[in-house]
Order: sequence, then C-alpha cells, then structure tokens
Amino acid sequence: MKIVVLMASPNVNGSTHLLTEAFTEGAQSKGHDVQVIDVAHANVQPCTGCVACGYEGPCILHDSMDGIKAAILSSDMIVFATPLYYFGMSAQLKVVIDRFCSFNSSLHAKHMKSALLAVAWNSDAWTFEALSLHYKTLVKYCHFDDKGAILGTGCGTPSMTRHSAFMEKARALGASL
Repeated sequence: MKIVVLMASPNVNGSTHLLTEAFTEGAQSKGHDVQVIDVAHANVQPCTGCVACGYEGPCILHDSMDGIKAAILSSDMIVFATPLYYFGMSAQLKVVIDRFCSFNSSLHAKHMKSALLAVAWNSDAWTFEALSLHYKTLVKYCHFDDKGAILGTGCGTPSMTRHSAFMEKARALGASL
C-alpha cells in the first residue's frame, strides 16, 4: 500500500516528527511504501475561495500544493500528523486541507484509508475533543476509511514523547495496516 503522511509541525525535530517516524517504521516493516511530506515548511498558499477550480479542476494558485495533490491522489492512504495548537490542527495542515477543494471529487472517489497522529502537552481527558471531531468530520465527508488515531497527551517535548507509550502505539498502528 502507498501511504502519504502530511507532517505538519513547524518543529522539525519535535514530538510530531517522532510519532511520524514510529508510524513510518511500523508501516515499512510490513512492506508499505511511505512518503512523508513536510507540509509545515512547504510553500502552500491559503485557498482564496474563488472556486475557479469548480471543485475539480486546476487551482489558480501554483505552489507546493501541486506536488502534494499528486502525492495524495497517487496514494492509498493519507495520514495527518500534527501538533495540537489551541485544540485544533496546526495552521499549516489546515491550509493544505482547505486546498483539497480543487480536487474534491477525485479525493472522494478514491475512498482512501486515513489516520491521525497528534501530540499535545496537555493531558486532560478533553484535550483532543475538537481535533478528533474535526478529523471524524473530514473522514465522513471525504469517504475515508479511518484506520485509527494516536492522540499523544503529555507529549509536550521530544523527551516526554520518547518516554511515552505513544511511540509504540504509533509503530503498532503502522504495522497493523
């Protein structure tokens, strides 16, 4: 299976990166092809809402999204990897997801598998409620087949994450595919 991971942390060596690496190791151990795209540092402009694409056509914006779109549409699974910023995904990931509108029909027709990897400093039980709901809504709307979520509470630093159970959970999720 071909998997694309949209890694959306501005912190290159942070906790999101660690979970992404663990997931990738697990998936590759089962023979899956994994491409990690650093969307946090990609040149992706926000959607202008012009709808010139007609929800399935060329976008008027020409930036890194052209390559990201090609990677997504050539994959069988999409993984969203993000730190939790004010109880939602990073702005960098949200910008990429907003640009899905220019290939909306193609994305929906693929019935891709999906997963969510997220980390947060906070350990309260409600920490990931908003992000989880947003992800579940995206899964439903895009007709994704949700394969799970690793929601790493108490993962505010790479050291905290390395010493958490979430590393092995991310590896196991990748290996379970």
